[in-house]
Amino acid sequence: MKFLIVGLGNIGQEYELTRHNIGFLVADYLADQAKVAFQTSKLANTATFKHKGKNIHIIKPATYMNLSGKAVNYWMQHLNVPIEKTLIITDDIALPLEKLRMRPKGSSAGHNGLNNIEEYLGPNYVRLRIGIGNDFTKGNQADYVLSRFSEQELELLPAIIKNAAEAVLSFCTIGIERTMNFCNN
Repeated sequence: MKFLIVGLGNIGQEYELTRHNIGFLVADYLADQAKVAFQTSKLANTATFKHKGKNIHIIKPATYMNLSGKAVNYWMQHLNVPIEKTLIITDDIALPLEKLRMRPKGSSAGHNGLNNIEEYLGPNYVRLRIGIGNDFTKGNQADYVLSRFSEQELELLPAIIKNAAEAVLSFCTIGIERTMNFCNN
């Protein structure tokens, strides 16, 4: 059984450790734990590993956040992974820092990466939203999500990433319903 795990973020050193790149950070953690390296591939950096008999394909789109849908669509088709076995990992300013929320469908909530994915897939795809908080003044949302985590947030980041990675592996092994029961509480 195959799964496609998509960590959303922006490529380039200037975006490393920014709130908007939390999906990349979770993807990197999963690859590190599985002891696999990312390869440069078409439209994305890719890594593959097995977990409890499941083939897990991770991608980090190289199209920049706002064009993520093109990479997601390509790799779903290329790997022949159905939409219900595809999971998008993204940041969410509507959730407090550390909070995780997995949903089988929903709106993009104004997230440009999710907007673009919906242009290709529609709204019915599984997403894992990771809270990054919303400590910004009106009109400064873009600056906030593209800014680096604070020193205090960086101390919390390893646990947040580990919990998100556990939710991803749970999705792949026990399914979305049971994963949502522990992930969303």
